[in-house]
Amino acid sequence: MSTVVTIGVHGSDAGSFLRRLRDADVRMLLDVRQRRGVRGAEYAWANSLRLQAVLARAGIAYEHHRELAPTTEMRRLQYDEDDRQGVGKRTRRELAPGYVRRYVEDVLDGADLAALASALPDEGAAALLCVEREPRACHRFLIAERLAERHGVVVDHL
Repeated sequence: MSTVVTIGVHGSDAGSFLRRLRDADVRMLLDVRQRRGVRGAEYAWANSLRLQAVLARAGIAYEHHRELAPTTEMRRLQYDEDDRQGVGKRTRRELAPGYVRRYVEDVLDGADLAALASALPDEGAAALLCVEREPRACHRFLIAERLAERHGVVVDHL
């Protein structure tokens, strides 16, 4: 049975991030961000090329799955709800129902998660990566739920 963990960039530095991946025996990182960068100098390590170099040195494979990223329009739906509730990306605890509905209908329902599930490592785990610290505040949670429900993948949130 395959294992997927989810992890966000916020709240980590490169060292602690890599330790969490190693502790979870991650062999493959699946980047599900639309734009593979993170604002703020403290997160420069998580920008795509730097992150890929860190992972390569650690022996962790990297794949970008842009097809699983929310569109800019979908993210705006979430930002509008964040504004309405007075929260930001770094403090959000859960996704807006309208965002979830659109993401599931427009992205997840059309995604070939069977192919993704079959390509997961036989040993160790794969990690779904995005930005938010809280899993339930990020679309990676929705991907992980779908993998668990339809493909029997074991999920853990780091």
